[in-house]
Amino acid sequence: MSEPTERRLLTPDEYEEAQASPEFMELKRRFRAFAFPMTVAFLAWYLAYVLLSTYASDFMSTTVFGNVNVGLLLGLAQFVTTFVITHVYVAHANKRTDPIADEMRDRLEHHEYAHRHHAGGESEGATRA
Repeated sequence: MSEPTERRLLTPDEYEEAQASPEFMELKRRFRAFAFPMTVAFLAWYLAYVLLSTYASDFMSTTVFGNVNVGLLLGLAQFVTTFVITHVYVAHANKRTDPIADEMRDRLEHHEYAHRHHAGGESEGATRA
């Protein structure tokens, strides 16, 4: 059995430096560019469904076929929309955000975000009383 490799814990300065990096700023930008519009779109779609079911009951009770009406189809579409958004987000993350996050994780694990002037020693504030 091989000996486990010793891992040095990351310092608060390393996390702060990673957070201030251009890569992290780009990661946040890409995530927000997807998440905020998608959230607004889904909430608007959900609100439209609620408003239609409350104020347009004649429309929502319109029979499409058999015992299936517009309200039932739009209600089921809410579930379908959730799965579609999940699929689209996973594809977006795989292509646009995960590569940056993976690179940043590797850099953190190799302590590449450590301050150059703190190299070899502990950073200030890491062992506060």
